[in-house]
Amino acid sequence: MRIRDLLAIEELRLTLLTGEEHLDRSFTGVQITDLPDPGRYLSPGELVLSGLMWRTGPEDSERFVRRLVEAGVAALGAGRAWLGTVPGDLVRACEEYGLPLMEVPVEVSFRSVAEMITPRHAELRDALGRHRRIVAAVAEGAGLEELFALMDAELRMTGAVVSATGAVIAGTLPDAGTVLGPRTGGLTPRSQAAKSPDEAGEGHDPDGEAVAVRLAREFLTAPRLPHVVRTPAGTFTLFGVGREHRAAGWTLACGGDLIAETDVGFELAACVALERGRMEEGRRVERRLAGQLVALAASGAGDRAELGAGLRTCGIGPAEPYCVVSATVTGPGSAREADPAALGGRILEELLRPRTTAAAVTPDGALALVPLAGGPPYSTAGEPAGALRAGAEVLAAGLPGLRLSIGVSAALTGSPALRGGLEEAGHARRLAEARGGGVVTSDEIYTHALLLATVPGDVRRSFTERTLEPILDYDRRHRSELLRTLEVFLDCAGSWNACAERLHVHVNTVRYRIHRVEELTGRDLSAMADRVDLFLALRAS
Repeated sequence: MRIRDLLAIEELRLTLLTGEEHLDRSFTGVQITDLPDPGRYLSPGELVLSGLMWRTGPEDSERFVRRLVEAGVAALGAGRAWLGTVPGDLVRACEEYGLPLMEVPVEVSFRSVAEMITPRHAELRDALGRHRRIVAAVAEGAGLEELFALMDAELRMTGAVVSATGAVIAGTLPDAGTVLGPRTGGLTPRSQAAKSPDEAGEGHDPDGEAVAVRLAREFLTAPRLPHVVRTPAGTFTLFGVGREHRAAGWTLACGGDLIAETDVGFELAACVALERGRMEEGRRVERRLAGQLVALAASGAGDRAELGAGLRTCGIGPAEPYCVVSATVTGPGSAREADPAALGGRILEELLRPRTTAAAVTPDGALALVPLAGGPPYSTAGEPAGALRAGAEVLAAGLPGLRLSIGVSAALTGSPALRGGLEEAGHARRLAEARGGGVVTSDEIYTHALLLATVPGDVRRSFTERTLEPILDYDRRHRSELLRTLEVFLDCAGSWNACAERLHVHVNTVRYRIHRVEELTGRDLSAMADRVDLFLALRAS
């Protein structure tokens, strides 16, 4: 507190006797003493309150003031109760040594002055201790949920970590029926009992926009951080977490306006950044393993056992469905990254939350394998596509110059389908790039009817004959059903079991027939391009 602020407290009725030039001097505490030489008991920056019982003559004032100045005291408050006045020799000594002197009225006790000053300082010291306990817990390995539990217990502060795509990473946000209360004494009181992320539903403000999405938009567009956001659901202060590109970044949203207390927010944001760094260490291994699997599948060199083992490292069992997602990013900031493809991978990982999916970085962009089994959040390929679109819209609104292009394959099963899924996702992503960004699914790259309708009839017939004639000739000579098997196999998206069920034959029969089709046509039905050629040839006839 400054001397000026203390004098402004009307109920104390203090009078400044000397030291007007030091009104902005601050003091850190209060010491009450009547010892003639109190120097050893004083600390720098303190306000000394004295009843002047040490004064027996004018010479005592100079000695007492000199001891205060040597101890680094900020100011002296003198009471009139003992002498009935503040003697002139004390005023002159304070003027000589540059020590501000205030007169304390007889009716005002020193205890009243001390109590008016010390509560805030005691609170700040307590708050500092609480902050240190939080930092120590995070340094010792506490996770994000534990961090927010400590924020609640130690600081009574609400908040959440929100990604740039509008996902709540940890913590809770208020729902439409909750309004954050005002900050009191530097701390944010909780407006209601804490809710789990699922119960909170990420929070929605009354105008229908998710609170998390609103905060993400504000984070992306804020000219600088920290940044205060006022919403119908309450006020938040946003702090940046780490030094990631904002499109792949996190923000710590603390309940209330913390602009006057940014040190608290910066400290907590540093704790979050520390935990994210720990998470990144584990994710690097997952990215490397995913990259090895993608490279093996794309080369065609890996056998089923190797690919199956690779899928298992990505959390995908041999009979569990999955899809492939491909992404590239261009635009402001991406060119400054050491590897724009890596930025695309980080954005893709954030978009796929709450799945902790690792994205492999390839020369053609970022690739991720997304499990579809096990219930929410994704049980079909359409669900990650919807989540990707929602997050991409948030990024597009906040960073309009950033162009994110994403392709999503159909649902796949088993290691043999991986290579085709990679090509399928790549084709879809390239279509998204041609459109200027966005999300494209495999369904959209199979809109062949319009394409075929624009091709002259003689060209379509020539293409069909050249592509399918070896199969038709084999069927005529052997009275086999290769063409029918090929058609059903493609309709079943390359699933051996589904095709066998449709044809009422053993799965080994399907494998034999498809292998024969590949031999006759010179095509590889695990390759997306060859699969599309045969599909179009069947539809063009």
